[in-house]
Amino acid sequence: MTMTSAAAIPLLKSLTAIPYLDAAGKLPGALQGKVGVYAIFDDTSTLQYVGYSRDVLLSLRQHLVRRPAACHWLKVQTIERPDRSQLEAIRAAWIAENGTTPAGNGAEANLWSQPLDAKQQMTPTEQTAYAEAVDELTQSKLLKQVARRVEADILAVLQARGVQEEIRFNPKLKEAGLLDLK
Repeated sequence: MTMTSAAAIPLLKSLTAIPYLDAAGKLPGALQGKVGVYAIFDDTSTLQYVGYSRDVLLSLRQHLVRRPAACHWLKVQTIERPDRSQLEAIRAAWIAENGTTPAGNGAEANLWSQPLDAKQQMTPTEQTAYAEAVDELTQSKLLKQVARRVEADILAVLQARGVQEEIRFNPKLKEAGLLDLK
């Protein structure tokens, strides 16, 4: 559904939920380059996150990589022209309509909006090696290895979900132990 100007804010419950991934394992391609507000639901149709973007498809891809288990359904409201105040008003209305703040807009906000920090998933052996590293170069190499391991784990989860999207992580961030899409 598309809104043009300062039209009435649609109720979240009035919008049709669409699968996050279609039968072919693809995200809704019609949302590429679209400006809009989106609500993401888990496999039990519980609201997990409400966001807005200048390119909804790009944002959905990021969320899928960051929180694959929480991305099963979505509702979207697109608008013709970028208007931050309108986007924020829709997001606020949907969160209010939900009755409680979704975890992704509250306690888990960083998990939805920030690059993945591979350091949080270091094994005890990796933590020891990092702490005992003699210099920053050694630490950087270790972080890159950890990031690659976490990346492989994410890709395996996405493959198990049947995702057929091209997923490319930014190689420059791996040296800092961060994973984010390119």
